[in-house]
Amino acid sequence: MKLEESSIIVERRYKKVYRCGGSILKVFDETHPKSDVFNEALLTARIEETELDIPSVKGVSRIDGKWAIEIEYKEGKTLEEMMQSDKENSAEYMNDFVDLQLRVHSQRSPLLTRMKDKLTRQINSLKILDATTRYELLAQLDRMPVHNKVCHGDFNPSNVIVGKNGEMYVVDWAHATQGNASGDAAMTYLLFALKDQDTADLYLKTFCKKSDTARQYVQQWLPIVAAAQLAKENELEKEFLMRWIDVIDYQ
Repeated sequence: MKLEESSIIVERRYKKVYRCGGSILKVFDETHPKSDVFNEALLTARIEETELDIPSVKGVSRIDGKWAIEIEYKEGKTLEEMMQSDKENSAEYMNDFVDLQLRVHSQRSPLLTRMKDKLTRQINSLKILDATTRYELLAQLDRMPVHNKVCHGDFNPSNVIVGKNGEMYVVDWAHATQGNASGDAAMTYLLFALKDQDTADLYLKTFCKKSDTARQYVQQWLPIVAAAQLAKENELEKEFLMRWIDVIDYQ
């Protein structure tokens, strides 16, 4: 299959996403590990087995020598686009966004990787941090309660498709785990804060109210998930994330 450049709808550091008829094709760079591609397809298939209505995986293939995942196409706009074009209703959009995240957290998928295991691997891989900082981060992670809720791991409005009927679909399940909902919320807060602090604060206020969670509890996760995000090696985020890691409460 040959892909026309004009069909690209998203381009990232290591992948391009194409619209091809009733499908989305996520085509990864040659350097992207084959195991990561198959793992993303598997994670998405695991989520399909829950009660969530998400775009289904159609297959994994090679296109022009690159690995690609074919996923069902859902017509609509991203919630991010809608929030940016209608800022007067940002609180209403945020309510819908948090309700959707809580619906995700209400699900269970016992075969997903455990959040603590994934975070531990990510923190241990961070040679940019000295051994003492890694030790303190892991000690704080070990103190956090273990849960088994489905967590997206990259839950932000760009990963929510809103259809014409208002139905919302969550996409991009490459970072899905089973674990603590407040850890997932802390990651979402950081993703908002990377772009706009006011929106991040609105999100955290809304999440804590709707989930009946103490703000301080979510904040305990912030240095941990900042380290996990740092492991993705995005230079533009490095300084911001290091500031969050530096606020860890050493005990």
